[in-house]
Amino acid sequence: MTTTPARHPYLDHPGPIAFAHRGGAADGLENTAAQFRRAAEAGYRYMETDVHATADGKLVAFHDATLDRVTDGTGHIADLYWKDVRHARVAGVEPVPLFEELLETFPEVRWNVDVKAEAALHPLLNLIARTRAWDRVCVGSFSEPRVARAQRLGGPRLATSYGTGGVLGLRLRSWGLPAALRRSAVAAQVPESQSGVPVVDHRFVRAAHARGLQVHVWTVNEPERMHRLLDLGVDGIMTDHIDTLREVLQERGTWV
Repeated sequence: MTTTPARHPYLDHPGPIAFAHRGGAADGLENTAAQFRRAAEAGYRYMETDVHATADGKLVAFHDATLDRVTDGTGHIADLYWKDVRHARVAGVEPVPLFEELLETFPEVRWNVDVKAEAALHPLLNLIARTRAWDRVCVGSFSEPRVARAQRLGGPRLATSYGTGGVLGLRLRSWGLPAALRRSAVAAQVPESQSGVPVVDHRFVRAAHARGLQVHVWTVNEPERMHRLLDLGVDGIMTDHIDTLREVLQERGTWV
């Protein structure tokens, strides 16, 4: 079972949460409807994705600021109109989706959304409000000020995780050092380590759970690391290798 009770309906799940990172990026079709469909058919009900806004305000599910790395298109998304971005193909075959289309196509899925640029914040919050997807979306960002703004604008209906600053504060608290922490977050979403320094250990997990926060770790692809983190009591794992994580949770009797 989940180590700490859910503070928000988004986290209401009986056991550790399995997140398909970009739908399962190991398959080479990251953040595409086809990859999210494969993850959903494999039993995943939580997906991680990223959002950018085009020049005309369309919210696309895409990790990079530019199209160049994973598509046959080029250019900064913020400088391009949707009519141009929609013709780009991930790995030369799959279109870049609008996040709104993903919400509609996968009504049973909950989304962990990394807001990659400030211009994407208001379109995302407007979309969540218009579609009444408050219980289906958790907003995150490396920028603590950005995710704090999201919380202020969205209010208590919106689930948010800590940005880098919040995670640092929680790490300091776990060592018994004073640090200010935003009370409205529902989760700490963190790497296992950063620059060779461990982030997730017993003290960190205990400090998070003491504040009613869940701990979700990214991006974990090896079964031995998955087992170790689950033994520590983490509440969720994000992975590129969706078959591997499912097998680990099945082995532990916690796959739902």
